Amino acid sequence: MKSFVLIVFSLTLSTLAFSQMTVYKEVPKELSQGHVKQITTFGERCDWSHDGKHLIFIEKSFGDVYEVEVATGKLRPLTHHFFHSGFLRALYLANGDYLLVGARKFDPQNAWESRSPKNAELWVLKKDLQSPPTPLGAFCKEGPTCSRKQMKIAWTIDDIFMADVVYENGIPKLSKIDTLVRSVDLPAEVHNWHLETQNFRPPYDNELIFNAHYPKIEYEAEVMGIDLKTRKIVNYSHRADRYDEPEGIFPDGKNTLVESTRHFPKRETGHTTWDYIDLYKLALDGSGTMERLTFFNDEQKFRATNPVVSDDGKYMAFQYCLVGETTGIGHGILIWDFKKAEKAKAKLIKQGKKINYSNNYEQVK
Repeated sequence: MKSFVLIVFSLTLSTLAFSQMTVYKEVPKELSQGHVKQITTFGERCDWSHDGKHLIFIEKSFGDVYEVEVATGKLRPLTHHFFHSGFLRALYLANGDYLLVGARKFDPQNAWESRSPKNAELWVLKKDLQSPPTPLGAFCKEGPTCSRKQMKIAWTIDDIFMADVVYENGIPKLSKIDTLVRSVDLPAEVHNWHLETQNFRPPYDNELIFNAHYPKIEYEAEVMGIDLKTRKIVNYSHRADRYDEPEGIFPDGKNTLVESTRHFPKRETGHTTWDYIDLYKLALDGSGTMERLTFFNDEQKFRATNPVVSDDGKYMAFQYCLVGETTGIGHGILIWDFKKAEKAKAKLIKQGKKINYSNNYEQVK
């Protein structure tokens, strides 16, 4: 009997070690409050189409890419017509083609190696889906970004790069590759921190918003911006002792969504910084003013992550995962209605919930 128990326990640990998502029946209570609806039962890391009618997303890390019609929930697979080793990101280019991130090989016994910048590559998949994607000859750490108006992209390896996507005889390639930011270029408070690309800042695409992060005290991250013409670097979150990671940006360029731990800045033993993430809105006016939007993390069961804003500014698409799951995992795509959420916000304020945060250095308890 003891041997049987040990075998079962060993198999359970093995399954957990190689699983991507935890099976969990409970859902965040905000899904029943009227301003949030779930439009898929699976998927993660979504991006809005330019007309706001569709979302592109990946099935799971190293999975297929899908597009969902927001109004109906109708799904369309985009990567079923060729063999591949799975994808990590999928974004809309300005011309409607798709920018993908994925490795050429995948080993289920060493899965995360395919996510490393040594193996994860940039690809362009044409919107007619008549051929496999074309590699762009560049590797990528985490997510790239695409301009919503120009055929311009930015991505990170160790440094942040920017380039145009051009087509020669119908074949996409990178042109005018430029090293945009290096860790050594960062200001004193974040000097030599790690980098991650986030968004070209609308409406003029004259600035790139990016993330600087480092395990300094807990695990910190700052919202940064670089002027594409002058190369001046600005710190927008002003809290080098907190985790503030920029995500989707609003179409007027005045605010960006942020994954933040402001509500729970000091992690407990056995947890990671990312176990305490919720979604905030940060003003990009230099004030460091932040407004908490989601309260998925209040009971430390769930996290709201990876938000993007529709081009009309009315909706946010995002995902949720469980505390303890690997970053980026999603249990389906959710839509947040900003107008309807105002009523829920008023109720939260009445209940005494803290909504507004500044960059003042309050003491960590």
